[in-house]
Amino acid sequence: MPFTQTPPALGNQYDDDRVLRSYLARVLPADVLAEIEPALREMGRLSGGPLYEMQLADRLNEPRLTQWSAWGERIDHIELTPLWRQAERIAAEHGVVATAYERRHGALSRVHQFALAYLFTPSTDIYSCPLAMTDGAARTLLDSGNAALADRAVAHLTSRDPAEFWTSGQWMTETTGGSDVGLSETVARQDADGGWTLHGRKWFTSAATSQMALTLARPEGSGAGGRGLALFYVETRDENGRLRGITVDRLKDKLGTRKLPTAELTLNGTPAIPVGALSEGVRAITPMLNVTRTWNAVSASALMRRGVALARDYARRRFAFGATLDQQPLHADTLAWMQAESEGAFHLTFRVVELLGQLESGEMDDNGPALLRLLTPIAKLTTARQSVAVASEAIEAFGGSGYVEDTGLPALLRDSQVLSIWEGTTNVLSLDVLRALGPSGIEPLQREVRRCLASVCEPSLAAPARAVESALEHADAWLARATTADRPALEADARRFALTLGRAVEVALLCAHAQWSLDAEHDGRAAAATRRLAADGIDLIVHVDRADSAALARDEPVATATPAVEVEDARHIR
Repeated sequence: MPFTQTPPALGNQYDDDRVLRSYLARVLPADVLAEIEPALREMGRLSGGPLYEMQLADRLNEPRLTQWSAWGERIDHIELTPLWRQAERIAAEHGVVATAYERRHGALSRVHQFALAYLFTPSTDIYSCPLAMTDGAARTLLDSGNAALADRAVAHLTSRDPAEFWTSGQWMTETTGGSDVGLSETVARQDADGGWTLHGRKWFTSAATSQMALTLARPEGSGAGGRGLALFYVETRDENGRLRGITVDRLKDKLGTRKLPTAELTLNGTPAIPVGALSEGVRAITPMLNVTRTWNAVSASALMRRGVALARDYARRRFAFGATLDQQPLHADTLAWMQAESEGAFHLTFRVVELLGQLESGEMDDNGPALLRLLTPIAKLTTARQSVAVASEAIEAFGGSGYVEDTGLPALLRDSQVLSIWEGTTNVLSLDVLRALGPSGIEPLQREVRRCLASVCEPSLAAPARAVESALEHADAWLARATTADRPALEADARRFALTLGRAVEVALLCAHAQWSLDAEHDGRAAAATRRLAADGIDLIVHVDRADSAALARDEPVATATPAVEVEDARHIR
């Protein structure tokens, strides 16, 4: 018989995840961890067992749009795949949204919720997307002051009963632009009875089967830009199940997230209710964006973890050149890089989760609000870029098999790619970081780093700690210089600035956790991840000549000979 390679396998994804279990042991009181651990272990069992098996079996299925009935009636029915129908039931019953709103453990309820989401996401083909928007909608309605709408919808959005559970859409993107929602053309018209209807085209509406949506529209007569928009609440179907002034023009044929029914919609008299004021709609969606960007980072961390788990298991099984792959020095080094990136992303993500919970429960200290404003976009952009890199390396770790669709592996990379796009591209989020800076600049981050490093005494963590401090000093100095220059100079380096902040905070958080793990668990693996992450580079800020950048971007001649890159310190280059 010819040789047949044993494929990678997954065990209980809670029990097998050292990073998650160690983190929870540190941040949760023992009684809280004892209470919630059975639910996490059950989700880990589902994720590594039945859900993963169903995910592989469901690989070729995609949502189907039937626009017309056999008798010529426009029905626009979207049929979800078996995996997604199962994922919706499990998400409701296990409280993947509800846990945050039941608040059994105050601020730590968010940690509990997102630990569930982190385990659930990789085996459900991005069912995290509708859950993220559902969570964001619940938070937005509760914060809006519109008690009638909150009473109407939030109980459904946070229900554990699959028959009562609603998901929410988030209809912002139009053909005029995605990130620049101020260009939205959808019009809101008020009739003689005071009711509102929406008229326009929504170009990129994910989770098009949701029972409700929050959407932006411009009331007739309102001014231009984001200030002229208002936030509206829409229930998508009437009591007979018919769409309410909505036609589904088509489903998007996307690179990844192919289980997710992303549609182009035309709104032609869709009934809607203003959520709040008839202006400042972009500002009104801020609570939603804070929540959905946190979900984005959790999904990025979860997909990284899945890539590492599969690649590591395969490395133990695959024999080549006289040894298994995990015994080959270069392959082991690659796995170590993937693990370090994954651990850094996890700790940055769950620090944002902690802060979000503290904000919602009123348990936040004075530094918290400014820190959360900065860390939310930083975590989203940093972890999304890491997820793409780690997923790509995970595919490569399998050689040709990683490139073959029926292994289920290519979906990791395709699905990771959306995370640097959805809810703001890396560049858009980098500019958001600049907007989030207050009068004190990066001082909230510096205080957070000082808090993390204060307890670090392990000698092998001294170099990572110094690298973090050096990177933040350089970032602070760059910000001081850039803010005195023109706006284009500030924006041109914003991406490198934001990524430097993200990596610095990741290493600082890892330092603190590594010291705790050494002391409490006598485990040096987190310290090894810290050293590796720091060694791969923290400070990414270099000054690139804008004239050169402009010429290269448009492939135009360079008028003068200028140095392409000025480097203050060779250590700043990765």
